[in-house]
Amino acid sequence: MKLYSYCIPYDDGAAPNPYWGICTLTICKPKIRKTASIGDWVIGTGSKDVPGHGDLSNKVVYAMKITDKKTLAEYDEFCREEYPKKIPDWTHRDHRIRLGDCIYDFSQDLPKQRPGVHNEDNYDKDLSGKNSLISNHFYYFGDKPIDLPKYLRPIVRQGQGHRSDSNEP
Repeated sequence: MKLYSYCIPYDDGAAPNPYWGICTLTICKPKIRKTASIGDWVIGTGSKDVPGHGDLSNKVVYAMKITDKKTLAEYDEFCREEYPKKIPDWTHRDHRIRLGDCIYDFSQDLPKQRPGVHNEDNYDKDLSGKNSLISNHFYYFGDKPIDLPKYLRPIVRQGQGHRSDSNEP
């Protein structure tokens, strides 16, 4: 089991996407999505300067135990068949549907980006992660993050990137 931690500069509900009974990490954090395995944990902590919220460092925005891992093509099929609300509809009134993270359509030879929270500037980075991380065992606190106990603060990664190898079991 490995623990991946990273700082979420701004949580809009797209990455991670905690809606419809599962938490998914399908866009952003390509290095984590490429290397994490089923049974590993991913934790997102707050940033030092969050507009409208102030200093959220050392606070947990979410934590998920990876219970499934799919390639992005498999995730697209999974969403079409079982979680269509994870496919973004930019015109929908429900923000959870607008923020869907299944933003790549793999029904053709080359993946096509659906309208969503990312644009063509994110294409290569998103696809380099190769996988979607899925969890039905997660905690999501969103804009009401909880304090991380002091003894666990060494797991926090501030700034870009992530921390994994420096975390003790």
